[in-house]
Amino acid sequence: MTIVIHHNPDCGTSRNTLEIIRQTDEDYVVIEYLKDGWTRPQLLALFAAADLTPREALRTTKSPAEELGLLDDDVSDESIFNAMLEHPVLVNRPIVCSPKGVKLCRPSEEVFSLLGNPPAEFIKEDGEKISSR
Repeated sequence: MTIVIHHNPDCGTSRNTLEIIRQTDEDYVVIEYLKDGWTRPQLLALFAAADLTPREALRTTKSPAEELGLLDDDVSDESIFNAMLEHPVLVNRPIVCSPKGVKLCRPSEEVFSLLGNPPAEFIKEDGEKISSR
């Protein structure tokens, strides 16, 4: 069974999540979505599987969300979704897919519930120690 992580190597949470996955004995695939972009069917499927709306998955900091006017309450999910297709950075990360489900893994310890054999402990880049128990 393969784990898939939609990853941004410039994001600490994404790097921590990937490192947790690497510490398991599970196969994994890394998709750098900023390079590859999103397709409409792919993003629709991810959001449906993770039970996320585009607004819930919107990256509001360190993204062009504010400049694009996407933070206003009256902006539709369809408008946000279309902007995500055009600007992949607008999708919060990392999104992890496993046989146990699909999740936006923020904070990175959210990934523990998606893994068959998570590490008992993990030390994040910032020195914070987290536990899978």
